[in-house]
Formats: sequence, structure tokens, C-alpha cells
Amino acid sequence: MRLKSDIFVSSLLRRVFAVGGYAAVLRKGAQEAGAIFIRQRSRLGIETLYAPAPQNFFEDEADTGRKFEIRLQNTEAHHVDSALSSEIRFDPDCWIVEIELDDCDGLFEVVDDDVDRRR
Repeated sequence: MRLKSDIFVSSLLRRVFAVGGYAAVLRKGAQEAGAIFIRQRSRLGIETLYAPAPQNFFEDEADTGRKFEIRLQNTEAHHVDSALSSEIRFDPDCWIVEIELDDCDGLFEVVDDDVDRRR
């Protein structure tokens, strides 16, 4: 069983604060299974948007972790705003978490786009 969205978000916020960053929930979604989008802002004014990884990145049904893919990388805020607006129209129960850190390594699992898992 996958970790509930609200528990994952709460844990993510604590991990960000523990490494000296700032995090906030910009939009609360469904507590149980809402999709989570992570908006990372850097000191340079650029942003990266992480979205839930497609199902083909999960090994099997026993793989219950949350995985993310990079949807937009090192871009301007208005591009991220536009992408998130589309996601909200598609799924009004989604979560949006904002993180202000230059490096998110180790905070959540990001899948490698270069690996073709669709065999």
C-alpha cells in the first residue's frame, strides 16, 4: 500500500527544513492518493517542476514508494505556473509543494529519463 499523500508531504516538508531549506504546501489535494507536484525554486530565480512518475517506472505492484520525473528543468516561473494550471484543470485533487533549495538530492526519488523502462 502506498504512503498517503498527506503523510508523504508532511515528511517531505520536515526533510527540507532539516537541511536548511524552506518548503510550503501551495495546494492541498486528496489526503489519501492525490498526485503530488513539487516546485523547486533556486536562489538563481530558476525553477524545476517534478511530477509523479508514470507507472512504467515502478518495478511491480509491491513497489509502493513515490517516484517523480522532471517535467520542467531550470526554467522561468511562468512556465511552471502554466504547467501547474493545466495539471489542476486535469486533476483538481493534486498537491503542489514548493521547495526553496538549490539541491533536492536525496529528498525524494527521481526516475532517470534515460532508462527505457517500457520494454
